[in-house]
Amino acid sequence: MPSSAGARPATIFARATPPGRGAVAIIRLSGPATDAALTALTGGRDLPVARMAVVRRLVDPADGRMLDQALVLRFEGPASYSGEDAAELHLHGGPAVVAGVLDALGRLPGLVPAGPGDFTRRAVLNGRLDLTAAEAVADLVAADTAAQAGQALAQLGGRLGRMVEDWRARLIRAAAMVEAEIDFPDEDVPDGIARSVAPAILKLAAELRLALADDRSGERLRDGVVAAVIGRPNAGKSSLVNALAGRDIAIVTDRPGTTRDLIEVALDLDGVAVTLIDTAGLRDSDDPIELEGVRRARARAGTADIRIVVVDPAGIAAAGGLGALLAEAGARPGDPVVLTRRDQLGDQAVTALTATLPPGHQASAVSCVSGLGMEDFARRLSGIAADLTGGREGAMITRARHRAALEAAADGLMAAVAGLDHPVPMLELVAEDLRMAGDALGRITGRIDVEDLLDAIFREFCIGK
Repeated sequence: MPSSAGARPATIFARATPPGRGAVAIIRLSGPATDAALTALTGGRDLPVARMAVVRRLVDPADGRMLDQALVLRFEGPASYSGEDAAELHLHGGPAVVAGVLDALGRLPGLVPAGPGDFTRRAVLNGRLDLTAAEAVADLVAADTAAQAGQALAQLGGRLGRMVEDWRARLIRAAAMVEAEIDFPDEDVPDGIARSVAPAILKLAAELRLALADDRSGERLRDGVVAAVIGRPNAGKSSLVNALAGRDIAIVTDRPGTTRDLIEVALDLDGVAVTLIDTAGLRDSDDPIELEGVRRARARAGTADIRIVVVDPAGIAAAGGLGALLAEAGARPGDPVVLTRRDQLGDQAVTALTATLPPGHQASAVSCVSGLGMEDFARRLSGIAADLTGGREGAMITRARHRAALEAAADGLMAAVAGLDHPVPMLELVAEDLRMAGDALGRITGRIDVEDLLDAIFREFCIGK
């Protein structure tokens, strides 16, 4: 971590590849002592030319013992990931080799092991990345599916950061008009310039509200969609989970109440991460353990993005019809309905049953034993998950903090418009509302600069020329 102002920052080092045995292991260094560390590790050899990979014999500076024959890459700041002098050591991936080099680095003056995120933190502090790009790096490392990786890459490429900076620049210009009328009444500032920016502020607020009206699809894509499989005992819930997962995850028996706790399995449905949750069958019971399972099933289904209602056609009539079963499961319009035991139903029976579905629901008839209808249902579930996540690239907002900041900025803009519409505008309050909105946008990317506002005022009116 960089030290306090005035002190020379420490040089950090850490393994950049996962622990364990492998063909190659990479150790990264960043900080002012990087070149000195390379010189010490290579026995006093000349430093490699920046950005040119060379093979070097690494030795322990304490006794000259050979540690490895490695590929060495050197980067000169600020043209590096962290914005500092940096290097990479591409070692043979044996645990003993890696441990020996890390031990030697730890004994060199000015070097300390890096903490989690320290390299990216320095990149942000040195202006190489903004906060949204730093978050995208973490999301890219954690991505399990192609869609998650695509969303992270779009954010790393500046999709969110550029949009926020555009909004912020427009807000700062509007704020400059208001501040100029307040602070420079004797300069060449047109009367009523503050009121004239109200349409621009309204347009900006509308754009923020439009970005917020995404049904949290970006967060869903980043975190994964949750689909709860719910229905009565022995309807085929666990069999459906096993069929979708392609392996035996849940125990399947003819005995009602077999599943009592929540069983989760992670799926990749056409690039979208989906957590499938098998739940206890919905029924009354004298068994307190089973009753707790039913309570948990209802609670988890209540927070799930998708409820997959599984129905055994043989039990529909006794339950009072499909509508009653959907109501019992707490199904919402759009939640998929699965009719099991398709291999025991004729086409006419399937058509007759689906005709009784309440509006807003569609049913898929499947056989978890033969696989009949499973491919079509998996494709349908994939489409529902994709719709909830905004498509392959996802939405622009990927974190709760982005959403909170945009909501605060939009609220500040609307408060400023209300102040400007007042018969006697209180420009000081309007200016404060705009400053708060600007700060909220700045928190997204990590930029909160009073100088930007002053520059905008002077550029617009050439005050003091």
